[in-house]
Amino acid sequence: MIKTPYVSVDGIVELVDAEGSLVGIVLIERKNPPHGWALPGGFVDIGETVEQAVRREMKEEISLDVRVERLLGIYSDPSRDPRFHTVSAVFVCRATGFPVAADDAKKLRVVTLEEAAVTPLVFDHRRIVDDYICGKQCVTY
Repeated sequence: MIKTPYVSVDGIVELVDAEGSLVGIVLIERKNPPHGWALPGGFVDIGETVEQAVRREMKEEISLDVRVERLLGIYSDPSRDPRFHTVSAVFVCRATGFPVAADDAKKLRVVTLEEAAVTPLVFDHRRIVDDYICGKQCVTY
């Protein structure tokens, strides 16, 4: 039997106001282990693209329809998830409206980039957020 890593997606959701100005990015508090603050995301279902998966996961976890802006990078360090080996495609997305925590999200917060830079995060989401804040593009780890 062939074993491969799980494929997942994460979204850096830029919440913007009616004028298009950045309000902040959305973080969720996870309902399930590992507990803590994280980027919204989840696993890719059979039959969907990673772009479809990130849009679906953002709708499920933060109740927003997002526009995928760009791929930030692929994060694949075997130790990035303490549960098992995952490979995540991380997308920068934009949305307007009012996010609401749902599905695997216990709570959520919209944080400024300054707040995001100092918020403790689970998995390798600190590295991901730092890459985003620094303006990196097409990162692979």
